[in-house]
Amino acid sequence: MRLLIAHKYQADDAKQRSTKEFILKVKRMKTIFVKDYEQKRDWYIIDAEGKPLGRVAAKVASILRGKHKPTYTPSQEMGDYVVVINAEKVAVSGNKRTDMLYRHYTGFVGGLKSFTFEKLIERHPTRPLERTIAGMLPNGRLGRRLMGNVKIYAGSEHPHASQNPKTIEL
Repeated sequence: MRLLIAHKYQADDAKQRSTKEFILKVKRMKTIFVKDYEQKRDWYIIDAEGKPLGRVAAKVASILRGKHKPTYTPSQEMGDYVVVINAEKVAVSGNKRTDMLYRHYTGFVGGLKSFTFEKLIERHPTRPLERTIAGMLPNGRLGRRLMGNVKIYAGSEHPHASQNPKTIEL
């Protein structure tokens, strides 16, 4: 009986040693930190006409973060610039046009303001898309900086033609 127990402990020791040796032999991947001046930034254009609000916002947020690049780092501004045109013609499904509420608190007592999607897009055609994209980005300094890299326009005209933006189809 004692022999069996001794062999069992020796086998466990051998497993632990081989696991430790294996862990020491594995090379760990290092995060690549790219400097701002080394990072190449592209311009993209997305036509939101007839496209679902969430899909457009998710694609824009992913490009802004830089998740499509091999040098993606979560804590850095790695993404590209995005121009969204025809934001006023974005599609929402079901009864969301009349039922979905956007709320804003003014900071005063009883100062909760609510707007439906329909009224908000009528008053500020780019606001629903801006708020949806901002909700998909990190909160804080990085998210605010990334929101500066997206340009949203209600119509089909935009002043960024000189940057030669690449078209993205959804």
